[in-house]
Amino acid sequence: MIDFLLHQFGNLRRRWLYGLMAGVMATGLIVLSPSPSHSQTVPRWLELLIRGAQIVQISNMSERQELELGRQINQQLLTRQFRLYQNSTVSEYVNRVGQGLVPHSDRPQIPYTFQVVESNQINAFATMGGYVYVTTALLQAMDNEAELAGVLGHEIGHIASRHSVEQLRDRAIAAGAARAAGLDRNTAVALGVELAINRPNSRRDEYEADERGLNNMIRAGYAPIGLVSFMEKLQQRGGSVPTFLSTHPNSRERAARLRQMVDAAALTQGKGLDTADYRNQIRPLVR
Repeated sequence: MIDFLLHQFGNLRRRWLYGLMAGVMATGLIVLSPSPSHSQTVPRWLELLIRGAQIVQISNMSERQELELGRQINQQLLTRQFRLYQNSTVSEYVNRVGQGLVPHSDRPQIPYTFQVVESNQINAFATMGGYVYVTTALLQAMDNEAELAGVLGHEIGHIASRHSVEQLRDRAIAAGAARAAGLDRNTAVALGVELAINRPNSRRDEYEADERGLNNMIRAGYAPIGLVSFMEKLQQRGGSVPTFLSTHPNSRERAARLRQMVDAAALTQGKGLDTADYRNQIRPLVR
């Protein structure tokens, strides 16, 4: 009888522990629902367990969480930071070129959204969840569709590598363990917006996105000279360096590296080099 009671007690204790851990892990899902303060309502030891679970969630964000967070970051960007360019012909053209690259990318399984925003700055950027942005000034600075495909491929490369997710994790952890563990949805969105606007990509990230972008555009049938020539052209413009190329390493290094990746004879092989056709596609922006 005693053995039976001890056995039953052991089962109850295990069930209690399993239930406790399940609750802790559920609380750790940080980006889908805000996390209330635990300092006055939860014992210290349990708070530390919860924080540990949340840090794991930051470091191992699921694809579903990334897509949802990206959607909210996009809403904030378009509400408070940028205005969408309203010409449907140009917007649909950019989206069509971008969607044509997606099946040939290194991460084709997620939905992508390509958007044109009004700005006098030559810039392109991306945020998590498949959102890619190009400015009207960037489109005006290009000469052909291969250059556009190269830039979009580069931004897709950042998304494929989950660079925004890595940056969000690093930024949160750098702020301190408590803030990282207590990162709620609103804080995550705010950090994501900041990273999208002021993207401090490392040398490794830029090289990786360049390489992925180059391979992407080649697989999609575009002439690889598009990405190379666009970087070289912007470097030669003089004045302030465009935001798209403002991070280290500089565009001259990146262009030289890309040239070394492709046989010289193959640089101009492929589609997208018709300047007249490109100008016709973005006619409302042609000066």
